[in-house]
Amino acid sequence: MKNILFIVGSLREGSFNHQLAANAEKVLEGKANVSYLNWKDVPVFSQDLETPVLPAVQAVRDAVVAADAIWIFSPAYNFAIPGSVKNLLDWLSRAIDLSDTTGASALQDKVSTVSVVANGGHEQVAEGFRNLMPFIRTQFVDQLTFSKVNDSAWADGQFVATEEVLSDLNKQAEALLSALN
Repeated sequence: MKNILFIVGSLREGSFNHQLAANAEKVLEGKANVSYLNWKDVPVFSQDLETPVLPAVQAVRDAVVAADAIWIFSPAYNFAIPGSVKNLLDWLSRAIDLSDTTGASALQDKVSTVSVVANGGHEQVAEGFRNLMPFIRTQFVDQLTFSKVNDSAWADGQFVATEEVLSDLNKQAEALLSALN
């Protein structure tokens, strides 16, 4: 089975995007192995921090390299890719061997896709990812899932995916798996 690494773009405990990722994990059950990237200790990118490679950066690189694909679950912050997610992708897109800055990164040719849970800005965030992911040399699967946050979640913290969202997740999972074969 293929290994798919989930990157949850909200580091908040119990985030709505993490809850959507849990739904996607169920969709992939028996079809792929799923793991979640722990990236909370990755610092703000600075070339001054590139060498020697920080343990937190090495850990996320190793996890991405070991995966067959990455699936990002991202909120929309001000109708854009959250700065924290972009920061992580900036680190991952840097050449592993800095003696050749155009060389392969941890993301090199990695199959990738994105889902977004937010109350607005879905298309703007999607457009940002559609431009960014191929530029940083991933093989982007442009079958995305978007969801608004159900009203009750703001009170009880429980994200509820609609049948349409669950159907979209199934289609997205199939497209991702198809791109891996």
